[in-house]
Amino acid sequence: MIRVCPVKIPCILALLTLLASSHAVFAQQSGAPQGGAPAGGASQRVVPVLLGTAKREAVPVQLETIGTVQPVASVTLRPRVEGQILEILFADGALVKAGDVLVRLDSRGIDAQVRQAEATVQRTTAQLEQAQRDVSRNEALAANEFASKVNLENAKTQVAALTAQLTSDRAALDNLRVTQSYYTISAPISGRAGVAGLKPGNIAKTGDGSVPFTIINQISPIYVAFSTPQRFLPDLKAAFGNAGSSVEATIQGVGEKVKGKIAVIDNAVDTTSGTVMVRAIFDNEKEALWPGALCNVRVTLKVIDNAVTVPREAVQTGPRGSFVYVVEKDIAKFKPVKTGRTVNNRTEITDGLSSDEQVVTDGQIQLTDGVKIEPKGSSTGAP
Repeated sequence: MIRVCPVKIPCILALLTLLASSHAVFAQQSGAPQGGAPAGGASQRVVPVLLGTAKREAVPVQLETIGTVQPVASVTLRPRVEGQILEILFADGALVKAGDVLVRLDSRGIDAQVRQAEATVQRTTAQLEQAQRDVSRNEALAANEFASKVNLENAKTQVAALTAQLTSDRAALDNLRVTQSYYTISAPISGRAGVAGLKPGNIAKTGDGSVPFTIINQISPIYVAFSTPQRFLPDLKAAFGNAGSSVEATIQGVGEKVKGKIAVIDNAVDTTSGTVMVRAIFDNEKEALWPGALCNVRVTLKVIDNAVTVPREAVQTGPRGSFVYVVEKDIAKFKPVKTGRTVNNRTEITDGLSSDEQVVTDGQIQLTDGVKIEPKGSSTGAP
């Protein structure tokens, strides 16, 4: 006599139950009643199920990925001339506007040079006026033969020389004024300034290795950059002119959502990864997006109108593909379907359903084709 350990009895029962369930799933796919019983006998069972509704609605075609927030413009303010810092006119992290004066350097030396150049221009101007009067006088004398033509030509030469000298002096003055402007540093763009790298009293030095005054990042508008596989490139290009397209960014760890639109598609595909870089632009008036932050990006490329959808739970997968159970007069009917995208917990049905059908969303494991059901609730498929 073979003895069976009592501990193994539950395991054996579970295995038998699993085999029976597998047989039931196969019967569902083939349309045969479970256990070889006639269809009429299977229909006598009443199975409690949850129901949902197939309906027509707009289904967005979406792409989800991870992006990085990038400023549209970022400017590093560095000294262009050496000098002692007199004033820092912005607070660390302050919002600044283009043209705001941010830093003043000691400009006494360049101011003196500018005044000297202005005096030189005035002197040369006076000499030129004198030379022009000499030309006029010599022309009158030469006309009456009271002076030689040589004196007239010499006077004209002097006028030409002084005219050139005045042009040179004015150019030197303009150059000094440009250099003088470097001692007052203004914001080239509107944005948010970082921490001041130098404080009043320090000596500002020039060169790439110099300490910058600050870095200004443009906050509004702002970019979110992300990479997408190259197969989405045609849809992304079409999204430029599509009114239904949009981009939604959610800062990781925050949850606040911001809406924008596609602004830039890179002009080449990365050959190493097969992806293309895309930048979406956001108004960011509330500064929800911050440079350098990671965010979840959802791109709506287009919207398919009048698509048939069912709750995601209604769609099952078997050996012959996807299927649903449609309820007709409290009877479950097996229906093969073709599926599309799943958005907001509803799955698009591209073939197999029309709309308004009642579909089973829970309890399918107990169903076969033709089984009587008893609704115990409904499911919308909404998140």
